[in-house]
Amino acid sequence: MNIPALTHFLAGLSKNNTRPWFAHNKPAYDILREEFTQLVAELVQQVTKFDPDLGHVDPKKALFRIYRDIRFSNDKSPYKIHFSAVIGDRKGHNAVPGYYFQIDQRGTLFAGGGIYRPEKQVIAKIRQFIVDEPDKLTKLLKNTRFKRTYGGLSGEDKMVRPPKGFTADLPHIEVIKNRHFFSGVEINLKKNPPEDLAADIAALFRDLHPLILWLREALAK
Repeated sequence: MNIPALTHFLAGLSKNNTRPWFAHNKPAYDILREEFTQLVAELVQQVTKFDPDLGHVDPKKALFRIYRDIRFSNDKSPYKIHFSAVIGDRKGHNAVPGYYFQIDQRGTLFAGGGIYRPEKQVIAKIRQFIVDEPDKLTKLLKNTRFKRTYGGLSGEDKMVRPPKGFTADLPHIEVIKNRHFFSGVEINLKKNPPEDLAADIAALFRDLHPLILWLREALAK
């Protein structure tokens, strides 16, 4: 993956987020998207080595579209200014844990995963699993590699008070308050140019694997 070419294209798009500019630069986009697809293919191969239960992943279908859904947004910019993909089940992306990464116009890599914006029944299963098996969450949060790389679960959009049916004295009540169950880390690729980007992202996903396993067990109940 040619990171300088990708960030140059995305930086140009961020300044000229219009359909005419994109159409004029579409040949460059097509090349970059093909390179990004190859990166995803390499990642899938590496992830299945430590996560054989991942299942089949089509690299082309793993990529998110660059076109924004502007129907309900005040921001009418037609294009995203990052390339992104999820290694997992796209059809059930908010009900099945997966690995996610993106690279933006600043050269920032965000890598992580889990479950983001799960449906109510999915959240309910995870929260009940925490209540029923608190020691398993304790073990996850103490996992050396997961803790070192991610520091724990993201608290984005966390509820201020315990959800209905859960008391404040429960073990891990702060995690029970979460609306999402994911972790992520950012790396500046300009300051830290990778020798093997696929291998570096795969290493980050390997450290996330304990969270993926925990979520799979929670949702299997």
